[in-house]
Amino acid sequence: MSAAPARASTAELPPPVYVYQRPVRVTHWVTFLSVIVLSATGFYIGRPFINVTGPARDHFVMGTVRVVHLYAAIVFAISVFVRVYWFFIGNQYARWDQFIPVSRERLRNFWEAVKFFGFIRRRPLPYPGQTATAGLSYAGVFLICFVMILTGLAMYTVYAPPQSVFQIFRFLIPLFGGLQVVRLVHHIGMWLMLVFIVLHVYLAILFSITESSGIFESMFSGYKELTGEDAESDA
Repeated sequence: MSAAPARASTAELPPPVYVYQRPVRVTHWVTFLSVIVLSATGFYIGRPFINVTGPARDHFVMGTVRVVHLYAAIVFAISVFVRVYWFFIGNQYARWDQFIPVSRERLRNFWEAVKFFGFIRRRPLPYPGQTATAGLSYAGVFLICFVMILTGLAMYTVYAPPQSVFQIFRFLIPLFGGLQVVRLVHHIGMWLMLVFIVLHVYLAILFSITESSGIFESMFSGYKELTGEDAESDA
């Protein structure tokens, strides 16, 4: 008796929308994992806590950590640049105007999202992609990513051989105001990234549970769903 209404309500749901293309999903997870590795190795480089006995050449702990940090930084930079490239060739949910609200539609989306987070609107807009507020916050994260890349390149010039191609980035040190400032900015950027990750994961899980939007699962499948309630709330 109860199965028929369930089938009817399921049939009325709008079909899933393919929002996150494969390059978006891959760069998302690659960036996340590389930030975790970079944070762990970077924290050790700043405050070494492993004590070993005997000559350093027999262990080379710091050197190994620096190598891991370097290769993770290369992966991180490539992932960020690929995602930025996808700003211009991706689908409508991956493009740059989803991160910077310039159209009337995105400005309205921004205002409605502000009302939702301000407890003025009961439910968020039933938009398959990210809200304009989320997009703007991600734009800030990309800005932090670029600062991390630049400050990382600046610090690497201190350790790179004189003939290394990376020496062309040595001009960044005085541009930031000195090596100590570069290190400070890099350190602050790391903590900002970690704080963002914690909030991002929390909100993704929260919305997946409370709004039944599948936002967490969508970063694996690429598909997001609009519930019947979402569609009715916008009517």
